[in-house]
Amino acid sequence: MKLKRRNKANPEFSLAAMVDVILLLLIFFMVTSAASSVSAIDVKLPKGEVENPNVPNELSVSIKEDGTYFVDDKAIKKEALENLIVNRMQNRPNPSFTIRADKNCLHKDVVFVMEVAEKHQFNIAIATTKGEE
Repeated sequence: MKLKRRNKANPEFSLAAMVDVILLLLIFFMVTSAASSVSAIDVKLPKGEVENPNVPNELSVSIKEDGTYFVDDKAIKKEALENLIVNRMQNRPNPSFTIRADKNCLHKDVVFVMEVAEKHQFNIAIATTKGEE
């Protein structure tokens, strides 16, 4: 004797809700990734003729007016700076980082970071703001 089931489960799945969720996640990650490149270290950048485009360097070295160094918003001593930069740049095809120096900091502090880049053949970008001095 053959019995028929009255209620069959419908295995169909609506993709509209899934597409909405994926779209919202995509927008969320695009907004947060753009905001994550802003540094929390308050540095008065020097003014230049052209504002630097947002160069996606993975490492940022900030130098405050009093000569303190920061790597990605974390304070670091001058003696440990070179080792940290070299360790972070290892195994990168095109190692580069950004120097964010306060416009009133001493020239020797900026030159020190530039010499580290030159010694290890790293590319650097120097952050500025657009405008006239």
